[in-house]
Amino acid sequence: MNIKKGLYIQWNKEIFKIIDCLHVKPGNGYAFIRTKLKNLITGYVLESNFSAKHKLKKVEIESRYYKYLYKERNIFYFMDDSTYDQIQIEKKLIKNTNIEFLKEGMKIPIFFHVKSKKEKIFLFFKIPSTVILEVKQTEYVKKGDTINNTNKLVILETGTRLLTPSFLKIGDFVKINTKNRSYIERIKK
Repeated sequence: MNIKKGLYIQWNKEIFKIIDCLHVKPGNGYAFIRTKLKNLITGYVLESNFSAKHKLKKVEIESRYYKYLYKERNIFYFMDDSTYDQIQIEKKLIKNTNIEFLKEGMKIPIFFHVKSKKEKIFLFFKIPSTVILEVKQTEYVKKGDTINNTNKLVILETGTRLLTPSFLKIGDFVKINTKNRSYIERIKK
C-alpha cells in the first residue's frame, strides 16, 4: 500500500488519518516514511516512522449528514433526511466532542468505519465550531452592576451552563464557540 497524506489506516488496533508524511532516504540506510497520525476517536496526534516495505491496513471511512432528533437516557437519536433511516448512538461511544451544544434539528456529519456493505461502526461526529442558542435562564444581576465588565451564569436551550456578559436576558440568542466553550456575541433574530 502506498502511504500518503489523507489516507485512513488501522494500526495497533486503532484507526488513524495520515495528516502528514515524508519519504526519507538517508545516505547509508534503508528508506522510511515519517508520518503524523491523528487518532480518529481521541483526536490525539502522534508521529511514527514506517519502513518503506511496511504493510498498513487501509480502512474505508464514510461520513453522512444526520439530523439530531433527541436524547433519551444515555442514547442519542439521529435521522438521515434523505432515507429517513434512524440510528442510535450511546453516550459512552461519543468521545472528544462537546455534545452539550447539540441542538434538536441540528444537522451534523457522522463518521463510520465501513467494514462491509452491511457493517458500519460509529467513530465520531463533528459539532460545528460555532452554534447559536437561546438563553433560557439567567442569574439576577443588580441594576448598576452591568457598568463593570462582569459575567453571569446562563443556562442555554440545550441545558448547558455558560459564563456570559451580564447584559444578556432570557430569550436572547447567543453565538457560542464550541471548541473552548466561550461566548462570542449576542445575535439579533
